[in-house]
Amino acid sequence: MRAMSNSPSAPRTGFARIFAVAALPTELKVSFWIWFVGGILGLLGGLLGMLASLVLFAAAPGAATQVLLLMLLAASVGAAQIVFALAMKEGKHRARLGLTALTGITLVLALANGAMGVGQAGNWAAFLISLAATVLLWLPRSQAFFAAAGRRGNTSSE
Repeated sequence: MRAMSNSPSAPRTGFARIFAVAALPTELKVSFWIWFVGGILGLLGGLLGMLASLVLFAAAPGAATQVLLLMLLAASVGAAQIVFALAMKEGKHRARLGLTALTGITLVLALANGAMGVGQAGNWAAFLISLAATVLLWLPRSQAFFAAAGRRGNTSSE
């Protein structure tokens, strides 16, 4: 039987490994938590919105379909954020590119929301927070981390 240890040098496995960020530079720690927490909130918000849109089907099926699709998109973006954040933590360059692309998508959604005139300030706040997290991914210490991970062979998209 293996003894449990609270030692920081003890290898982390399973669920605890998701939250292990000690090896990351500070910039990537902050960026990871922004993306991870934002992804969880986006996923939960999308799922709850999908459930709420089911009630709308009784009154306005056309609008309910649009709301359902938008909530599915929100849940998908949230799930992508979580997956990319976890891969970014491992030093995968493609995850950093994916998170940067998600920031671009957030900008497009914020612009579309503003153009419709029915928008929420939350879309712009989400874009600005995503932008800050993205900038952290491309700072010099972050670049060095990804370069070192590439030399260790952690650049695959798996």
